[in-house]
Amino acid sequence: MSNVSLAKIRLQGGVWEGRLTGEATGTGPDIKVLHLDQPMDGAEISEAAEPGVWDLKVTVPAAAISEGVQTFLIVDGNSETVLGEFTIIAGEAAVDDLRAEVDLLRAELDMLKRAFRRHCLETT
Repeated sequence: MSNVSLAKIRLQGGVWEGRLTGEATGTGPDIKVLHLDQPMDGAEISEAAEPGVWDLKVTVPAAAISEGVQTFLIVDGNSETVLGEFTIIAGEAAVDDLRAEVDLLRAELDMLKRAFRRHCLETT
């Protein structure tokens, strides 16, 4: 496989999905998924309707989900080029994540809006 590119589709139900495109040589792409620098089982590649396109599904094993930030690298097995990655954040590390902070601020703002509206109704 040469000139391979990877586009993320989604992460849902413990399965990360993406689409590989490139020129096929032989039987198709040789893809490895690494977690903590170790190869991981659970990657499935299937041909799409168009030539030179493959669907990639990576089942995230339960053992790989733990506290902190877990990063998974998707690598071209022939060239050892990193094609993409995905990250799962859980537990205490999520507290420091900016997205978690924004969600918390939104919830607090909604609470303040309700209290302000209730106060306005009671004082009129």
